[in-house]
Amino acid sequence: MCGICGLYHPNGEELQPDAEEILRRMAGLLRHRGPDEEGYYCEGPVGFGHCRLSIIDLATGRQPMGNEDGSVWVVFNGEIFNYVELREELRSRGHIFRTTSDTEVLVHLYEDLGEGMLGRLNGQFAFAVYDRKERSLFLARDPFGICPLFYTRQGDTVAFASEVKAFLAIPDTALRLDPLALRQIFTFWTVLSPRTPFSGVRSLPPGHFLKLRPGIGVSAPRCYWSLTFPARGEEERDRTEASWAEEISDALVESVRFRLRADVPVGVYLSGGLDSSITATVVKKLTDTPIEAFSVAFADAAYDESEFQQGLAGAIGVNANGIRVRNHQIGEVFSDVVWHGERPILRAGPAPLFLLSGLVRKAGFKVVLTGEGADELFGGYDIFKEDSIRRFWSRAPESRCRPLLLNRLYPHAPLATSRAGRMLAAFYRKDLLPAGVFGYSHLPTWNNTRPLTAFFSPEYREAAAGYDPVEELRQSVPEVFSSWHPMHQAQFLETRLLLSEYLLSSQGERMTMGHSVEGRYPFLDPQVAALAARIPPGLKLRGLREKYILRRAFEGLLPGEIARRPKRPYLAPNKESFLDRPEVSGVYETLAPRRLEESGIFDGAKVKSLLDKCARGGQMGFRDNAGFLGILSTQLVWERFCARSLRWLGAAPEGSAAPAVPARE
Repeated sequence: MCGICGLYHPNGEELQPDAEEILRRMAGLLRHRGPDEEGYYCEGPVGFGHCRLSIIDLATGRQPMGNEDGSVWVVFNGEIFNYVELREELRSRGHIFRTTSDTEVLVHLYEDLGEGMLGRLNGQFAFAVYDRKERSLFLARDPFGICPLFYTRQGDTVAFASEVKAFLAIPDTALRLDPLALRQIFTFWTVLSPRTPFSGVRSLPPGHFLKLRPGIGVSAPRCYWSLTFPARGEEERDRTEASWAEEISDALVESVRFRLRADVPVGVYLSGGLDSSITATVVKKLTDTPIEAFSVAFADAAYDESEFQQGLAGAIGVNANGIRVRNHQIGEVFSDVVWHGERPILRAGPAPLFLLSGLVRKAGFKVVLTGEGADELFGGYDIFKEDSIRRFWSRAPESRCRPLLLNRLYPHAPLATSRAGRMLAAFYRKDLLPAGVFGYSHLPTWNNTRPLTAFFSPEYREAAAGYDPVEELRQSVPEVFSSWHPMHQAQFLETRLLLSEYLLSSQGERMTMGHSVEGRYPFLDPQVAALAARIPPGLKLRGLREKYILRRAFEGLLPGEIARRPKRPYLAPNKESFLDRPEVSGVYETLAPRRLEESGIFDGAKVKSLLDKCARGGQMGFRDNAGFLGILSTQLVWERFCARSLRWLGAAPEGSAAPAVPARE
């Protein structure tokens, strides 16, 4: 992948003379995304900048890239995996290619199909096309939002970039945190595109494009792809399990085959769980070259899965490379994690993955395949099981037997005999609402996170008074959402929120690209996703057995222990990563009363109370850990983006304390 940036005048006027210098500064802030080479193009109302991570066509794939007569120009981040097939098709229609890169396919496909090109692409991408004849700018992003793309308007200029930090290079830029976005993050763990944590900065939503041209200006993004499911009762229920399993296996093998296309070595992530094990096993099946697998382990045994990782590596015959993360290392790199992720986070999980991508890069690899997406598409998370149990329980709320099914999910806290179990039952009982309530599957999580907004300062609470992020989410889902099976509704929300808006940004692409490594995601192939959406819910969650049909599809390839192993969520140490070695993490400095007063985001007394509670040690629940991480990361976002932009403008940081209230779109 790469880093892209650009400037455009929607009124058609020429860019200012200093445009290329601004683009160079923007690209400089994206250099970690593409350290191999850079390129620029300025003409009329548009300017493009590009920093390249060379993976396909190392010799002639330089960008920005134009067609033969220079009437179409593209700047591109990502990969088009079916570029070989598209290139042959375009050649048969008379197009002439000067390179063997996937980038040039975009140029000629746009010439033929315009925005219709998006339906032909199998890849992960964010790109911009300038059409000199129309003097128009076309922006597009892949279906799941693997590759980021942001845009903002300043006066007569629209700027876009792979990361928000590039906008810091534009004169007179002042970034401010959006109070409504913070309410979303402290409810959903993430922010809903097109909103971002920053007022006035927009994210092009996954599966959307944006067309800008003189006389029209900046229109609303348009959707070209969305995950959809059959109406309840219309699922394909007459097919055998064997036929579903065969189709899944064939589709995923084809997806992996596409994602092995590269002119550099390709490695794999190996967590020890089902999804990465399937990916690594298929890679091994498709190539005769030695496979390098990369894994993260923890010094804290409560989080460590190295035994399974090493066992699987030996069983399938791949070379194991691992990094063992100690708690203080998480605190040590956390500020860099926030710098690359560009948003507040409520968990420390991204930090070990940032360290892991550093290991990959040191080993000489630029590309890794991962198992991300399988849990959302094939029903792997506990939230799907919890939803099923709660719906069953809600039909007889006073039953003493039905809630005991939760013992299957949480055997460490038996409901009938332990205090923790009784608290767990009470936690879920309070949300036994009518089953038709929007977001039923996710309400316990949202309602458990929302109280964290009490840590906001009076000014930030007032700025978001009366705003309901759940209602905004409800208004954004497709009209057919209510016709889907409850599990499909839960899968859509999990994909829309956790996968596209959180995991792929905060934990996936941003953490790999922080060390100039490209992650590829075979389960997020559009064909694999469309197939998974058609599978009846009972084949994804068989009773309380998660990813049933996926296991069936690969049971002959995987070691039995891995094929049968229950899902174990990826977790990392949270508050202890910062308080074990506070001199390394800088937590007390970041959350000092003076710094909290400067940002104006949080209530200093409440933060001190939470920090004192964390410092006393002992086990803490989700809410305290999430509050600690959310406050710390929000402060770091403010310091590294908002205060930094104000310093560049020559304004005092205190000037950002009063939040700007954005439009509630």
